[in-house]
Amino acid sequence: MTIVRRTAASTIAIVVATFASAPTFGQQLVTDDPRPADAAATAPVEDPGASDDIVVTGSIVEAQRSSILQKRMADNLVDIAAADAVGRFPDQNSAAALARLPAVAVQRDQGQERYVHVRGAPNRWTSVSIDNVPVIGVDEGGTTRAFRFDAIPAVLLSGLAINKSLTSNLQAEAIVANIDLRTYSPMSEKGLNVQGDVGYGVMGLGSGEQRQGSLRASWSNDVFGIVVGGSHYRRNQVTDNREVGLYDEPTGATDTQSGPTEIDIRSYRLIRENNGLFAGLEYQPADGQRMWAKAIYTGFNDDEQRNQYELRLDRAASGTRDLTGGDLVRVPVRGTFNDGQYRTRNYINTIGGEVDGANGFKAAVALNYTRTENTTDLPLVQASTPTSASPSLSFDFSDPRFPVVQLYATNAGAVPSRGSALSGFDQRTLAAPMVIIGRQDSFTDSYTMKLDVSQELGAVTLSAGGLYADRSITGFTFATANVVNLASFPAGSGLGFDINSYVTDQRWDTGFPLGFTLNNIDNKAMRGDIDTILARLRTLGTYDPSRDVPVSNRYALGEKLLAGYGMAKFTFDGGQVVAGLRVEHFDLDNRGTATLAGGRLEPLSVGQRYTDLFPSVNTRFDLTDRLVFRMAGQRGVARPSFGEVRVGSSIDDTASPGQIGGGNPTLRPEYTWGLDSSLEYYLPGSGILSVAGFHRWVDDVLYGNTQAVGSDAFDAGGIDRSGYLLSSTFNGGRGRLYGVELNYQQQFTFLPGILDGFGFQGNVTLLDGSFDTAERKDIRFPGTSNRIANASLYYEKFGLSARVSYQHRTRWLDTLGGLGLGGGGDEYRAGYDNVDVALRYAVTPNFSLYADLSNLTDAVYSAYQGNEGRPTEVEQIGRRYLGGVRFNF
Repeated sequence: MTIVRRTAASTIAIVVATFASAPTFGQQLVTDDPRPADAAATAPVEDPGASDDIVVTGSIVEAQRSSILQKRMADNLVDIAAADAVGRFPDQNSAAALARLPAVAVQRDQGQERYVHVRGAPNRWTSVSIDNVPVIGVDEGGTTRAFRFDAIPAVLLSGLAINKSLTSNLQAEAIVANIDLRTYSPMSEKGLNVQGDVGYGVMGLGSGEQRQGSLRASWSNDVFGIVVGGSHYRRNQVTDNREVGLYDEPTGATDTQSGPTEIDIRSYRLIRENNGLFAGLEYQPADGQRMWAKAIYTGFNDDEQRNQYELRLDRAASGTRDLTGGDLVRVPVRGTFNDGQYRTRNYINTIGGEVDGANGFKAAVALNYTRTENTTDLPLVQASTPTSASPSLSFDFSDPRFPVVQLYATNAGAVPSRGSALSGFDQRTLAAPMVIIGRQDSFTDSYTMKLDVSQELGAVTLSAGGLYADRSITGFTFATANVVNLASFPAGSGLGFDINSYVTDQRWDTGFPLGFTLNNIDNKAMRGDIDTILARLRTLGTYDPSRDVPVSNRYALGEKLLAGYGMAKFTFDGGQVVAGLRVEHFDLDNRGTATLAGGRLEPLSVGQRYTDLFPSVNTRFDLTDRLVFRMAGQRGVARPSFGEVRVGSSIDDTASPGQIGGGNPTLRPEYTWGLDSSLEYYLPGSGILSVAGFHRWVDDVLYGNTQAVGSDAFDAGGIDRSGYLLSSTFNGGRGRLYGVELNYQQQFTFLPGILDGFGFQGNVTLLDGSFDTAERKDIRFPGTSNRIANASLYYEKFGLSARVSYQHRTRWLDTLGGLGLGGGGDEYRAGYDNVDVALRYAVTPNFSLYADLSNLTDAVYSAYQGNEGRPTEVEQIGRRYLGGVRFNF
């Protein structure tokens, strides 16, 4: 759906970010003062702009008041939500909590919220900070800078802020938004405060358990405060999955060998666990002076038993197939099994100090060390049916998401034929097993220093500051280079492996139609035996772990960022203007190794150094006590990921032209100019009604392709490789992303009697945009839905708090296909609708019961190639039910 005509006029139709589909809990305010910021600051309420902390003490309405007042007084366009410290939402991680804000959509992995798309933009266009200190994201293999929000439990936070327009004191590496995750301050509540929860529940698919618990204890007086806490969430989950390999294209009018090349049937049994520990100290020796130290550890564990069977339709001995179905003889079946371990660790340590002088002078300094670890250990055991055991089959593709298969025996002979119908597939007929070693690691160490100072001079406030970050990144992209044949061990090894001995009598838990049944594999036992065999083969010298990862997959990068800014805020009767300039100097040291013909290795090193200017302007006009108009303009940047820019590569000098696979060390950052504006009307009942819009013009958009190198980055040993063909990421042309956001939230205090406990929070975002490359025009940005919507109807009175929440997004482009094929090879993610229900009942002021009912729509998440008649993946995890108790004193 095109929502704005693609003309120059559309760039003027800008209005922005509104707040809060669903803030959860915030400070208890005694008024929902709609007056301008200067007037509100003198009102008898705590000014939330004076602190980054959102103290959780009350209800949904109290959270609305706090968040709306902070938005009302902000210098920029920002959406704010209080974290779920008392559990009004069933959000186990920060991605789920952020998803309830305007123009925010999430990307899920097996139903669990992981990445955040602000305004539908690629996730690399959103930067992240913790307590206003920038942190970098490193995903599996380092192939994206996207921050993994599923590794940050929501309970560690006191609030979340989405800065949709930038001021110069914020990092410039944010094309659409900067997300600031704000941690809890022990000085926000005096005396001893303890709160926590314990919950238990079940998963609708597979009946696995859910469990969660958290505890936070703080104590403070007027001088000193301390907080310690932790959280735990565990999910024992089954995921239903169907995939299709590729789709053949008909080669002529009589060609019947087209349609899906395989039907891939998968079942995942997994245990996902989030754990967090945090501690903080604060010291306030005098008014206007504060020193603090905070330490955060978060760990995400994902242990996955995956079983899959591929019906390899394109390798049938004979028969026909197309997009409606097929009838095939002797179809090979390949089984793949693993017990994989995925780990993400974050160690975040910050110390800082602040001075707030009586003469209007303020200063703040922060020092941070952050380490991230992201590892995957995934040995894949694979085997196929021999020719004599390969079944025949027919399949019905009338609902391409759920192909239904009928199996038959195969009659042997010179020309094999279909035999009698079978009730199931004999899983004990696989042969020639092998283990494919799958691994990836990425590690970062980041040291950051940040300084900010400001001086009030009447109606003008001058600010300046700087940031220095020194980061090292090492690791390798996902590799499956080492394959060990389990069917042929060396003589005298004393090792044996029967892949068919691990089939159990336990049926798959599945809600998808298939046509025949399958049983689970004992992946744990198989993994244990594989580890024993590999250890033995290593001793015998027939397995070399150093070959698991080619050197071309490895990278070692060093980043140094030096930034400084100057900014001025001018306040006048009826509004303010904030303008500034940020300067950033970026220095990249990029080292790796190229693999040449014959296995010869050659070290390569490429550096990048550049300095950029990032101006920004934010204006606010208080048209009336309740009506606010904002406009903002800025320049931003998004830098390539570590895996994309790595110099490590595999080079074939024998091909003509030569071929290179790997990273692209000459990648340039993506730069943008952006405009935002909003019209906000503040309603009684802690409400807001707003319309907002934005436009981003982006240069040098990143995309995948194969094209000539065009530089000397891979030249070595006297060989000019500038004309070789490189398969990697490249800079395309220009693009535009624009949209409109509508937001409404209000408690219905105007209703009579008990009905005044009802309220509503909702927002709709309409998006459009595209970018160009040399091969194609008007390509949608990956991750961009045309429409994103969130809505919550709540009731809160007499100790009862109930909320029904709805989330919706339309389809979005996920992965670009072959750029020479037009859009037919592009992969899309289908839209979905989610409904959650959260119930709370306060038995006493310090004790409450809760129930969270999640994914009540039982959403099916699917992907498809080109159109919905060609699905590539269909996945479902089922509904989730969790109940428990919460306490605070």
